[in-house]
Amino acid sequence: MIEPSELIINADGSAFHLHLKPEQLADRVVMVGDPDRVNTIASYFVTKECEVSSREFHTVTGTYKGKRITTLSHGIGGDNLDIVMNELDALANIDFATRTIRPDFRQLTLVRVGTSGGLQPFTPVGTYVAAEKSIGFDGVLYFYGDTEKVRDVTFEEELLKQLDWKIERLKPYVVTADNSLVEQITGSDILRGTTIAANGFYGPQGRQLRLPLADPDLNRKIEAFYYAGHQITNYEMESASLAGIAALMGHRAMTICCIIAGRVAKNMDTDYKGTMTDLIEKVLDRI
Repeated sequence: MIEPSELIINADGSAFHLHLKPEQLADRVVMVGDPDRVNTIASYFVTKECEVSSREFHTVTGTYKGKRITTLSHGIGGDNLDIVMNELDALANIDFATRTIRPDFRQLTLVRVGTSGGLQPFTPVGTYVAAEKSIGFDGVLYFYGDTEKVRDVTFEEELLKQLDWKIERLKPYVVTADNSLVEQITGSDILRGTTIAANGFYGPQGRQLRLPLADPDLNRKIEAFYYAGHQITNYEMESASLAGIAALMGHRAMTICCIIAGRVAKNMDTDYKGTMTDLIEKVLDRI
């Protein structure tokens, strides 16, 4: 039995942070950072079963073209993804009445749709990039056991070498998104890339305002990185913890981002809602 302090269940039988009940979760999940973007996705639903909001976590479950889909917001950062992934998995695979793991595993399919900063000339503003590989600057995955079975350790070693890594007490990890899901969702209109999931928006992504950076040259080295046909395409904040935790749990997961900032060209698109709507439609049709 999983103790109440470890799996916190609200008085109404819902998961502690998400406030979702097991029967409210679909097998297909579209994830976004912004709670308002859940409304955009849910506007495509023909029917809506439920709508739940708690803090930054906003969830709607409904149907789209005959498919039962849950869309939820996870907020910003890999720490939030740790909360969301564990509670989604608990909703799917733990009996809340007995606090025991269900004998039959229920696999979830999760696609995160987000925004990102492009790091290459071939990822200009408006590009859709699927994180085929994710580089975690967040450290979240290291708190779990047996991560070597989902990490690309050789890639990690090459990364440390080429980047001449100088950030003390932090080692990047590398994970691969579910291959079958990447094949299912991407096409000629979505680039397959290597995405950095940073643990912050400013310093961890090489932005300097008033504070100096520990390695001011890091972004230049990231842009120049090349290994086994892979270049680092973009920055965001959640893809690695999502892909890594999902892989450990046995779920299918991936991240697709719309590039809204050109970190090399130093340009920014603050009016990207139309582009995001187009990406959301693609994901809903393909999930």
